[in-house]
Amino acid sequence: MQLLTNTIRTLFSSSPTSVFVQRAGLKIFPPPVNIKDVEYPEKNKLKVVDRMPNYPPAFRPFKMQKKLKLMRGPEEVHNNLLHKQYGIIATTGGRLKYGHFEMIRMTLVRKVDYNRIFAIWRVDAPWQPVTKKGQGMRMGGGKGAINHYVTPVKAGRVIIEVGGQIEFFEVKKLLTQIANLLPFKAMAVSQEMLDKMAEKERRRENDNLHPWTWKYMIENNIAGCHNWISPYDRKWFNKYR
Repeated sequence: MQLLTNTIRTLFSSSPTSVFVQRAGLKIFPPPVNIKDVEYPEKNKLKVVDRMPNYPPAFRPFKMQKKLKLMRGPEEVHNNLLHKQYGIIATTGGRLKYGHFEMIRMTLVRKVDYNRIFAIWRVDAPWQPVTKKGQGMRMGGGKGAINHYVTPVKAGRVIIEVGGQIEFFEVKKLLTQIANLLPFKAMAVSQEMLDKMAEKERRRENDNLHPWTWKYMIENNIAGCHNWISPYDRKWFNKYR
């Protein structure tokens, strides 16, 4: 009787009431992307690179100058993803040491599932010798001994390529982490990102309404700029160093 009285009083009361009803939540997730026609390489893991080139027994290792031209300008050959999926590209020039190769390889070994994906090198093993004199030695006496070997890289060069039954958001954080540890500026990219970057660059070149571009000023020697600009600015119009 008391329960009926309370129910009637609640129904005819002017004060608002709160009713809590338990119910199951409805969640809708998009289906996973079906990745087809993935061509896996014969070996899906990054191989261990040599610390130095393997020369014949009677061959004396040669020494080289700095050869900064090997790092200047854009990469014109290895600037596309062969498998059209994901990778890391350099945005500036630099040099890769043996330790950087091992860092990339061991990071992928620890944090990816090679049953689903593959990774391949897109750069050569260290081949350029870098010399160094001992600490405290005076200048003179010839060129120093070979200290280590490096791989020169230009802007736009693909460092590694990753692909397989995997989406970009699954490897983006890992590839960005690797790119931030490299000795030059680099970024994680997908084929879609590269296409958008190329389209943006093409549109900037074709639809630019500003007449005073770097190319116009350098080609026409505006303000006598040929007296103070770099020879590389005449070639790449202030895009690369």
